[in-house]
Amino acid sequence: MSNNGHKTIELPANVTVRQLADLIKASPIDIIKQLMSNGMMATINQQIDYDTAAIVVSEFGFEAQPQIVIEEKAEEEQGPTAEWRKIIDREAAEDLVVRPPVVTILGHVDHGKTSLLDAIRKSDVAAGEAGGITQHIGAYQVVHDGRKITFLDTPGHEAFTAMRARGAQTTDIAVLVVAADDGVMPQTREAAAHAKAARVPIIVALNKIDKPNANPERVKQQLSDIELTPDDWGGKTMVVPVSAKQKKGIDDLLEAILLIADDTSIRANPQATAAGTVVEAQLDRAKGVIATLLVQNGTLSAGDILVAGKVYGHIRRMFNDQGKVINDAPPSAPVSILGLSELPNAGDLFRVVNSDREAREIVARRKLALKEAAAKPAKGLTLDQVFAKFQAGETKELALVVKADVQGSLEPIVTSLQKLSTDDIKVVILYGETGNVTENDVLLASASKAIIVGFAVSADQAAQRLADKEGVSIRLYDVIYRVTEDIEKALKGMLEPEYKDVLIGKAEVRQVFRIPKIGNIAGSYVREGEIRRNATARVVRGGQKVFEGSVSSLKHLKDDVREVRQGFECGIGLNGFDGFRTGDLVEFYAKEQVE
Repeated sequence: MSNNGHKTIELPANVTVRQLADLIKASPIDIIKQLMSNGMMATINQQIDYDTAAIVVSEFGFEAQPQIVIEEKAEEEQGPTAEWRKIIDREAAEDLVVRPPVVTILGHVDHGKTSLLDAIRKSDVAAGEAGGITQHIGAYQVVHDGRKITFLDTPGHEAFTAMRARGAQTTDIAVLVVAADDGVMPQTREAAAHAKAARVPIIVALNKIDKPNANPERVKQQLSDIELTPDDWGGKTMVVPVSAKQKKGIDDLLEAILLIADDTSIRANPQATAAGTVVEAQLDRAKGVIATLLVQNGTLSAGDILVAGKVYGHIRRMFNDQGKVINDAPPSAPVSILGLSELPNAGDLFRVVNSDREAREIVARRKLALKEAAAKPAKGLTLDQVFAKFQAGETKELALVVKADVQGSLEPIVTSLQKLSTDDIKVVILYGETGNVTENDVLLASASKAIIVGFAVSADQAAQRLADKEGVSIRLYDVIYRVTEDIEKALKGMLEPEYKDVLIGKAEVRQVFRIPKIGNIAGSYVREGEIRRNATARVVRGGQKVFEGSVSSLKHLKDDVREVRQGFECGIGLNGFDGFRTGDLVEFYAKEQVE
């Protein structure tokens, strides 16, 4: 109980009228009436903010307090991305220490990604001393200037994005490999779009600079065209010339990675319960399931019980990237382990739990949730749903993947869509390219909660199947202005409605009546327009406003009425105001949405 005798009640940041009624054990109709008396029209499923809800509950004898959100331990109930964000967010600042950056190398298929990875691996003296080339476990660490860097050896940006779609936030820095002789290719643009969508810093490795037909300046111009302007051109993207073949520029690239890492807060708590991401997994006939894990927080130890996606197990043995048996793995360490019951998926999040029983319960819950999800149709993120997310305060941007038949159509569409951004909502073009909608486009849209917009193109069968499975909305158009018109309508819906007070009627007070237990009622004559029970009323005396508030009663003769029109007499009662005088004007205002 609070000091003033009111009962205290905790309220969330947003609550529907129905939920609020349940919380205070009141009728939703009474809640709606109270909102109306405060000048707000609401439906039973409409969300109201904390401040509005606090005013309403005070009328029912409650004192509101902001709800304290306590994070449950069972993060798996709240979706993989939410689960992962909490892993670091809940750590106390004083427990966090700098960890090695995790780097993914992306780029066009023939531009030397594999050669560059090999050159980096061989440049590491420590790895060389351990016996040359390390075994392939999908990830490895190198040491440069006494500092470790972890590289993820993903096969391409499709795998990178597929892991992101599963909720994995593995990469701290992306290295985009571009051949100096070939320049920016469609796959390069795709890879850049995927890295940007993941919101990770991009370093460009300008490979094959040893070739006689290398043209670095032409490539820098192409990079500027895709908004990766080199730092020596006044931009923010570090472009490092390298030759994987001749092992040139490798140290410069590693130095650039560490510089970016120092600029970014890459930290973890080594003392916490271990958690991270499955990089890959395979079945070995002799050893069973071998899973490669990236530890992202805490320290993983041999003997730990862990849950990864919908599988669990004890870590029987753990190896580092050089194949050596180890007992502990700190943050950013890639390890391969034995002991999981089944093959986990790449991109599954893992975390250590206290017991076999806890592991079994979590896995059982997840399997049931997956079974239930499979029985339901995929939830497509439509424009309406983006609007709903905006209203709930979950998003301030509309992400789009744009495909068009020719460059001449693509450029004006992208420009027009970008111009639709406002201070409240931003239109983000994750990727714009010519050609039909592909599986890759769907993957990017799925991982980034984006909508695909196509002009004079089609979606191939594989892309449509994946879109249905992932719940991605593909909107295809044949008329250019329809594209921008549709998105503009959606954005107008997304913007929180603005209201203005519109004068709807005036009444003159001709006589004041005193009603026992109720107070003073103004016997009035409607001079202009109409006056309404649910409007806001202002009492004006001598040209000055003396009161503004809600209407408590409106009567014509002896009947309660909702409105009275010009030329009729009525009795007006106002909430919280008794000081009517003959000759006062009562002005009535309604809320009207501003277009």
